[in-house]
This record gives sequence, C-alpha cells and structure tokens, in this order.
Amino acid sequence: MTTADKLVALVRTYNPRTNEALIRKAFDFGEAMHDGQFRHSGERYFTHPIAVAAILARQQMDDATVITALLHDTIEDTKANYKEVEKLFGRDIAELVDGVTKLTNIQLTSTQTKQAENFRKLFMAMSRDLRVILVKLADRLHNMRTISSMRPEKQAQKARETMDIYAPLAGRMGMQWMREELEDLAFKVLNPDARQSIIRRFAMLQRESGDVVEKITTDMQIELEKAGITADVYGRAKRPYSIWRKMQEKEQSFSRLSDIYGFRVLTETETDCYGVLGAVHQRWRAVPGRFKDYISQPKSNGYRSIHTTVSGRDGKRVEIQIRTREMHEVAETGVAAHWSYKNGELVENRFAVDPVRWISQLSERLDDDTDHDEFLEAVKLEMYQDQVFCFTPKGDVIKLPRGATPIDFAYAIHTRIGAACVGAKVDGLRVPLWTRLKNGQSVEVITAEGQKPEATWIDIAVTGRAKTAIRRALREEDRERYIKLGQELARVAFENIGKKATEKALRTAAKTLALESVDEMLARLGSAEITSRRVVRAIYPDLAEREGDEIEQEKAVIGLTGDKSYARGQCCQPVPGERIVGIAIPGHGVVLHTIDCTALAEFEELPDAWVDLHWQDGRHEAKHTVTLDLTISNDAGVLGRICTLIGEQDANISDLNFIDRKPDFFRLHVDVDLRDIEHLHRVMTALEAESNVSSIARLRDPSRAAQVKPARQ
Repeated sequence: MTTADKLVALVRTYNPRTNEALIRKAFDFGEAMHDGQFRHSGERYFTHPIAVAAILARQQMDDATVITALLHDTIEDTKANYKEVEKLFGRDIAELVDGVTKLTNIQLTSTQTKQAENFRKLFMAMSRDLRVILVKLADRLHNMRTISSMRPEKQAQKARETMDIYAPLAGRMGMQWMREELEDLAFKVLNPDARQSIIRRFAMLQRESGDVVEKITTDMQIELEKAGITADVYGRAKRPYSIWRKMQEKEQSFSRLSDIYGFRVLTETETDCYGVLGAVHQRWRAVPGRFKDYISQPKSNGYRSIHTTVSGRDGKRVEIQIRTREMHEVAETGVAAHWSYKNGELVENRFAVDPVRWISQLSERLDDDTDHDEFLEAVKLEMYQDQVFCFTPKGDVIKLPRGATPIDFAYAIHTRIGAACVGAKVDGLRVPLWTRLKNGQSVEVITAEGQKPEATWIDIAVTGRAKTAIRRALREEDRERYIKLGQELARVAFENIGKKATEKALRTAAKTLALESVDEMLARLGSAEITSRRVVRAIYPDLAEREGDEIEQEKAVIGLTGDKSYARGQCCQPVPGERIVGIAIPGHGVVLHTIDCTALAEFEELPDAWVDLHWQDGRHEAKHTVTLDLTISNDAGVLGRICTLIGEQDANISDLNFIDRKPDFFRLHVDVDLRDIEHLHRVMTALEAESNVSSIARLRDPSRAAQVKPARQ
C-alpha cells in the first residue's frame, strides 16, 4: 500500500511547494475514519482512496484534488460529516468531498427518465467544480482495475455503466488515455472471449512479422532526421477494445483490419508539426479521407493535433498523431490541464481550456424545461460525437458533431435561422438538408419567411440543440392544431344536444374537469385524450345521456360461456350487425373476427378454438372503434369539415394520424367510435359525398391480427 510518504513524494515531483502537512493530515484522517472497513477483495478499504489520490497525483493535479481523493468516501461511508471536514480542511475541500458524495449517490444505471434526471444532476455538479468529476473518474478507474472481486452481476452493471457514461465523459474531457483504459477494462468484463481473441491474434501477428512498432518507429525517425526536424516518435499497438470497435464499425475481420498501430510524434514548435506531416507524406502514401487538422481547428476541450493515416511498411496502415509537447500535455490531461502543477505553480499552458467555459458549451441549450429523454439524448450526443468544422459565408467557424447536416448548422447559428431554413448551399452548390457536412466546407443557409420546422427534421438533425428546438416548435404547432380541432369537435358535440359551445360553457366544462384552461381542454379533446361526450357531460349530464338505455359493451356478445371476456380483433374491427366468429386465444379470452376476415385462415387447423357468437340485438354503445383510411385535399378548412361531418353523424373521433403528407393531398387514418354497422355506413356515406374526400375505405390490415382491443379491462 502506498504510504503517506510515498504520496507526498509523488506530489512533490511536480509541486515542490505542496502543502505537505495538509496532505498528511488528510491521509491520517481518512485512514482513521475507514479503520475496520474492508473491500470485497479483503484489502483494507483505505487502500482505495490512496490509489485514487495517486492516479490524480500522476496527472499532476493540485493539492485540493489529491486531498479530496483521500477523503472522497468519508462523508458517505464513515461517521465523518461535512462540518468536520470543513473545519479540518477548509470549505473548498469540504465542497469537493460533498460533491463527490452526491455524485456517488446518483444511480446512473436506472430507468430512462430517471437516468436523464441523474445526468442533469451530474452536469450540475460538474458545472460547480469540474474537479468533482475528475475525482469520480479516478475513483471509477481504480474500481474497474479491481473489479474482479465483485459479484458477476455487479461487475456487469458497473462495466456497462462505465462503457455508457464514464468512458465517453473522460474522452469528451480530453482524457483519452483514461477513456481507452476504462473502455478496455469494461470490455474485459462484458465480452471477455472477444478481448482474449484480439490478444491472441496480436501475439500471432508479432510472431509472424516481428516487432512492427519498433521497425516503423525507426523508419519514421530516419525520415525526420533527413528533413532536419527534431522530434520524438512513440508507437504502440492499440488497445483490444479500440480494435474490436473498428472491426464492428467496418465489418472487417482482424486479418483485414490494418490500422491497429498508433504512432505519436512530439515536436518543439507548431511549424515543425507541419514539417513532420510533409516528411511523412513524402515517404508514405496518405490514405484518403483520414486526415484531420485539429491544430488549426481545435476541439472544444482544447485538444490540438494533426491526425493522418498512411500506408507504411509492408502496406500496413499506420495512424499518426503529430503535435507539440505543450499540446501533448493538454492531450493527455484534457480539461484537467487547468489544474496541473509544475515546479510548484499552476501550468500556464496556452492551450488549456477554461473549465467553466467548457462545461457551459457542453450544457448549452439544455434548458431546465427540456424533456428528460431529450436532455439525455442531447447530453449523450454531445459526449459521444467527434467534431467537424464548417464555415459561414462570412468565414466564421461553426463546430458541429460528425455526421451533422445543414439543419444542425442552421440551428447552431441561431434557433430563428434553423426554424426558417428551407435549403442550403455547400461550397456554392445547392444540397438536400440531409447532406452530411464535412470538415472545411462553407455552408450557406437559405431561409424563408413563414417557414416552420417539419417533423422529418428530427431524423435529419444530429445535435441535441437542433433536436430540442425542433421538438419544441412541433409541440407548439401541434397544440395549436389540436386546439382548433378540439373547438370543432366541441361545437358539433354541443349542437347535437341543442346547445352552443360558448366561451362560458367551455370555461365551466374545463373547471369541472379540473383542467387549467379552456385551451388545455380543447387541446386534449383534439388529441383524443378526452372525448367530446365527456366535455358535454361535464355541464349537461342529463342531456348527454338522453339517448336511453344502451347495451353495455361487455354484454354486447351472445355465446360466451362462463366468465370469459372478449376482445375485438384489430385486423378487421368487427362492429355490431356484422356476422362474427370467436377464436379462443390463451391470455386474450375470445377474440372476435368478422366471418370474412383473412386472419381466420391461420386457425383452420384448430377447430376447437372456434366459438359460435353473435351480437346482442338492440342499441349498442358508440364504443366500437373502426379505423377509416381517408385521402383528402390539402386545402384550408378541409380537415375541420371532415371532423364536422363525422360529428354530425353522432360519431366521435378517438384518434387521428397522418400517414402521408403531400403538397396537394393528405392521407390519414381516423379512428371513429361507432354503434354498429349501420352507423358505420352512415359515416362513410357522408364522407364519400364530400367533394374534398378523394377516397375512403375501412382499414383492414391482416398484420394487426395479433393486436386486440379488450371490451373490458
């Protein structure tokens, strides 16, 4: 176990002015608080905080972060409390320890909605002080290094959480070394056979071709000496998970995967970086599409480097990263470089990113009122995506995730620009909005007054910012449409009982239904969340029921034995008045079908499943839903007229879905609640006579045979 002396000595290597006494004090306090506690492996528990502190010390972190690592479990797992830590070590460290404790209490592997809310809490904690997440990442790294002592199911849970959340977060923060190790440790748990297979292939490759890394490193050093460039070359085989991921992405076997070696060239100056690039490309053939210049266009976490892939010795693809030593420090520690010490002082690295600005960029546009799922989607997109850099016509740089489209570009400029987008030009040529943008392209957004976001944009957009703005606009637009539809449905429903849907009547109905406003009630009515009958009943219960006794739906079928229930098959949606047959299906009771339903062919070899049934005579409740397939002209007021026609036939619309939208016609499915077959015929006749209805048919869909609609729950 690392002692206090060893830990202090490690910190003093980069910070001779460290507060040695405070580190020793924290060491002694943590050791005392965790006395008697043991890990699953049987080791003393305090070995874990020490290991976390050592990981951070090797990243040359400040005293406060190292001390927080020593104390990070004291408030959570011992009798120590916030006030005691604050009194002994100061408010700054107490806040950091408390922040890590709160992160530990966030269960990130939970249900989707809760996970989204937990992500929000995680980002809030990060925004207060990013060192909290640095300690948490180091904590997770050590836990993954020692995960073998946990139960198998616990190992799988922690590995999946690491792969989904902590590894991408480390990568996004620029701590690529940590991301790679976390991924590989998780990979070892989640797919040990695949990982072992990669390792065996590597061993076989080395036996066949010798030490390829050493050979290529020597080749590169010779070329750089010829060019008169002073630089250090480092090479290594990529980690098993990195290779496995490439195999999955490219759908290639190990033998066909060539770029499994990575090389890094560290120079003194930025000019030398481009000199190295020239020397490498002169000696070896560059692979098209595999060049990225993150020096001229840095990543948001401060990362700067030139990436290129060449066909090296024996035709093997070699991935090369070229950067200065100063850039390398940021590349190794990412955003954490802001707290790195050297010779007792904070490092003044001009490439290090201000963590406050970084976290604000990462959380940008993730408003408090954003839906949980949208927040989670946006955060994961921000964490996982690499970046491309495009230019506005004025030359301003817009950073976007890889795979972004002109829609994302437009919303990155301004939400108003995105909403009004009707087209785009890329490098002067008109392109579809779903075009994937590439590095260095110039993009011009074409806008039009009155344009609104379209539902199809959700699938086109990549950024969380664009998706959130589009969904918000669509919700507002849908609400307006539903309110208008609800007004029409309410008007027809009130007229059917000889009343008018006045503003006062609607206000009274909304109040009776405990809804906050008339618009809320109408929106729910238009979206089929409530029925027009319920709205009418809220004010005129007697008039709403004036039609006399009706056959209750659960008693509408004759021929059922015992306490069997029935359900209507959604393939044919039988209604009273039609000849029917029942099919006894375990778990669903008896499912009704019309006698001519094509789905009955599946049961020809099961005669015992057939049940002879028929509808009860009399007036049935208007609760038998039938889906109508309508094609109507796309003109003002047509949809309202259709709804009016259905309402005039004393039928209720329970759902309405647009199947296809064209400039001149709409195709939609309308679910109508009906009494019987005669009621259906009246509705269809009224619609067929309407000049704006191009076609109408009763939807019969054999693929919906497995769907049933119970008559009672």
